[in-house]
Amino acid sequence: MANVFLVLHYNYAQLMCKTFQIRTTAPRSAGRGHRNCAYLLPHPHQSQHTANILLHSQGSMELTRPPLVALCVLLAVAIAGTANVATATEVGIQTTEAVSSYIVHVAPEHAPTLTTGAYGSFLRDHLPVELSLSNSDDQAPRVLYSYAHAATGFAARLTRRQAARLASSRAVLAVVPDVMQELHTTLSPSFLGLSSSSGLLPASNGASDVVIGIIDTGVYPVDRASFAADPTLPPQPRKFRGRCVSTPEFNGSAVCNGKIVGAKFFRTGRDALRGSRVLGAKDSMSPLDTEGHGTHLASTAAGSAAADASLFGYGEGRAVGVAPGARIAVYKACWHGCASSDVLAAFDEAIADGVDVISASLGTIKARKFYKDTTAVGAFNAVRKGIVVAASAGNSGPGESTVVNVAPWFLTVGASTINREFPADVILGNGETFTGTSLYAGQPLGGTKIPLVYGGDVGSNTCEAGKLDPAMVTGKIVLCDPGVNGRTEKGYAVKLAGGAGAILGSEEAQGGQARSSAHILPVSAVTFADAEKIKKYLKAKASPVATIVFRGTVVGGSPPSPRMASFSSRGPSRLVTEILKPDVTAPGVDILAAWTGAASPSLLDGDTRRVPFNIMSGTSISCPQVSGIAALLRQAKPKWSPAAIKSALMTTAYNVDNAGGVIGDMSTGKASTPFARGAGHVDPNRAADPGLVYDAGTEDYVTFLCALGYTAEQLAVFGSSASCSARTGASVGDLNYPAFSAVLGSDRRAVTQRRTVRNVGSNVRATYTAKITSPAGVLVTVKPRKLAFSATQEKQEYAITFAQRGNVTEKHTFGSIVWSDGKHTVTSPIAITWPASQVADM
Repeated sequence: MANVFLVLHYNYAQLMCKTFQIRTTAPRSAGRGHRNCAYLLPHPHQSQHTANILLHSQGSMELTRPPLVALCVLLAVAIAGTANVATATEVGIQTTEAVSSYIVHVAPEHAPTLTTGAYGSFLRDHLPVELSLSNSDDQAPRVLYSYAHAATGFAARLTRRQAARLASSRAVLAVVPDVMQELHTTLSPSFLGLSSSSGLLPASNGASDVVIGIIDTGVYPVDRASFAADPTLPPQPRKFRGRCVSTPEFNGSAVCNGKIVGAKFFRTGRDALRGSRVLGAKDSMSPLDTEGHGTHLASTAAGSAAADASLFGYGEGRAVGVAPGARIAVYKACWHGCASSDVLAAFDEAIADGVDVISASLGTIKARKFYKDTTAVGAFNAVRKGIVVAASAGNSGPGESTVVNVAPWFLTVGASTINREFPADVILGNGETFTGTSLYAGQPLGGTKIPLVYGGDVGSNTCEAGKLDPAMVTGKIVLCDPGVNGRTEKGYAVKLAGGAGAILGSEEAQGGQARSSAHILPVSAVTFADAEKIKKYLKAKASPVATIVFRGTVVGGSPPSPRMASFSSRGPSRLVTEILKPDVTAPGVDILAAWTGAASPSLLDGDTRRVPFNIMSGTSISCPQVSGIAALLRQAKPKWSPAAIKSALMTTAYNVDNAGGVIGDMSTGKASTPFARGAGHVDPNRAADPGLVYDAGTEDYVTFLCALGYTAEQLAVFGSSASCSARTGASVGDLNYPAFSAVLGSDRRAVTQRRTVRNVGSNVRATYTAKITSPAGVLVTVKPRKLAFSATQEKQEYAITFAQRGNVTEKHTFGSIVWSDGKHTVTSPIAITWPASQVADM
C-alpha cells in the first residue's frame, strides 16, 4: 500500500485527528508529540503551520468511529489524488480577526522550563485547536519573547479571542496588551556639587565596580571620548554576566572596552506592533544608536571625561558623567518609541546580566495600574534583586496628575534647571527687547532690523512646511505659533520658504519657559506672554521690523536656579494619592552630553550637520543624572537596599534655590510644590550621610499591593505567592515611604500613617527630635516626638496624624516633618489633598 497524505493546517490536522479519533502505531521517527493521533510530518513545500496526516503502510491504523467516518476521510483523499499518492489539498479556515501583541503573565507553577519553543508548546496546550486555525501565518499565534527574570511569561501575537481564552486559563495570571511607550553635561556635575577631591565622588571611586543598565535607543561609541576605554579603570566587575553582541554594523568586540561592558537590542515587539519595515535610512538592527537619545543618557550617567566639549561653542567645557567610573550596559529597546514587550525583555536581560542600576527614561502617557504596567512589573523584580531603578516622571507638565512611573519601588525623577542659559534677544523696531533662547550657531542676522511677519498672515500660523508663501516670507523673520510640528521643523519650514529667521512662541501652559533647540537658521524661542506682545506690535505697525541677537552661553545667579521645568510632569499620582510622586528633581534642562553620528542635532532629515555632543532637555535627561548618583551610592554603601538609597536621596534633598527662595515653578512664576519637585533637588554629598533611612523591601511592597485590593492573581504577576488574607488591616499610607501624602475626607476623620526609620549615622546612640511644619488647615501630631537609638536598637517607629482644623482655599496644602540630631536633618514633605466640598470659595 502506498503512503497517503492529506495536507492540512497543522492545528486543523490535530482537530481532524481528535474528531475522528484516529490512532496509529507510528514508527519511532514520528516523535513523542503524536502518539495518540495521526502521524504528523511537515510537508517540504508547506509553512511551519501546515502538516501532513500520514496513513503509513507500516503503521497500524484503527478507526474507533463508524466506517462511514473513515470512508469520508479516505474519499476526500481519493477525490483529490491518484492511485499512488494523493494530490496535496490544503484546508484552511478563513478569518479576518485582527491580531495584536500581548504580554501573558503565567503562574510560576504552570510556567514551562525555558527551552526553545517552550511557550509555543504552552500556547498549543492552552488554546483550543479551533482558535489556533488561520489561513495566514501572520494570524497564527506567535511567541515574541519569553521572560524569566523581569516577569514570568511571554509576549505573543494573538487575536482578541485567543487572548481572552488564555486570560481565562488557571495557568495564566494576566494578559496585558502590548503598548508603545514614549521616550520621555559640562556643568551639571558641578551644579550637583560633585568634586573629585572630596565628598561622594572620591568616596565611591567614581562607582567603578557598578554597572548601570541604560534601557533606551542604544549607544553610538564611535569616536566618542565619553565612551573611550579608560586604562585607569579596574577590570570589569566579575559579577556582571553581560556581553556586547556583534552585527555587521556594530563590532561588539571593539565596543566592549571596559567602559561599555554590555550592548544588546530588542525589536521583535516593535516590529509586531508597527511592522518590520525599515524605520529610516540610518536605522540599525543592532545596539547602535541612530537617534541620539540613548547616547546622551548613557554619557550623562557614566560618561568618561571629555575635554573641550560643546555644541557649536554652546556650553563649552569638560564633559563628564555623574558616575565617571561606572560601567555602562546598553539595552536598546526603543526605536522611535518603545514597545512594552521589548522594554520588558530588556529588563529581563539586564536582571540576568547582573546590573546594579537601571535607568529607564521612558513611560506611558498616563499611569497604568501596576499589574498592567509591564515596566512597573519589570522594575519590581529588578528591585527584588537589589537593583535600583530610576525612571523619568514624564514630560506632560505642568498639568496636575500627569506624573507616570508612580509605583513606589521606582525612583521617579522630575526635571529642573541649572545656572546656565543660552539667551537669544528679539529686538523689535520700537526698541522693545524680549529674551528668548536658542542654540543657533550660523551666520547671525546682524544689527540691522528686517521685516517681521506673522505666520498666520503668510500661510500657516504654526509654520508648517509647504504652507508658507515664499513671496511673503523671503528675507523676513516669521513669528510662529506652537503646536502641530516640532520646534526645529518650524524653523526649517521658514528656511524652505526663503525666510531669514523665525521667532517661536511657546504654549501658554509653559508659562515662563521657552525651549532651546539647535536650529538651522536664526531662531529665538520666546515665552507665550512675549509672543503675544510681539503680535500686538505686528498689528500696531504698518511695517514691523526686528532682529535677533545671540548671546552664547551665560552662567550666573540670575534667574535663580534650580527652577522646575514647565514640562516636568506633576503629581498627585492618579493611581495612589498616598504615594507622593515625583520623588526628587535633578538637572534636566539644556544638558550637554554625547550624541550620535547618525543623526543631526536638530533631528531633521534635511540637516546634514553632525556633532559629537548635543544639548537636550526633559525628565529623560534628569533621570540618568540620578541613576549616576545611585551608582555612586551603591558603591559607597553596598549594603543599602534600593529603598534606602532612594530614602537617602529624598530626605537630604534641598528645596531652596541659589537666591534663598523656595525652588520656583517656571509654569507659574511662583514657588513650586512637592507635586512638582517631590522631596526636592538631589544633593549627592549629603545623601551619602543621611542619618536615618526609611527602608522597604519586597514584603513591604506586597503588603502595599494587598492594601490596594490586589487579588492573588494580580499579586502573582509580580512573582509573589503571598496571600493578602494574612495582611488584613494594611493601609496604603503605611508603606514605609520617605514622604507623606494623605486625603482628608468630608467626614473630617483624622488620618494616621506609620513609619520606621533606621539609624545609619556614625553615632549609634543618636537622639532625633521632630519639627513639624503643618500644611494649611491641618493639625499634625507625631508620636513619639523623640527617637532614641542605641547599639542594639537601630530602628524606631513613629506615627503621624493629620487632622482637619479649618477650611482651606486650595485643593492641596503642603508642609514637612524634619527629624534632627543636631548633625543630620532628615526631611520628608507632607502633601494634603482636600475634597472639593472642603475647599472654601476664594
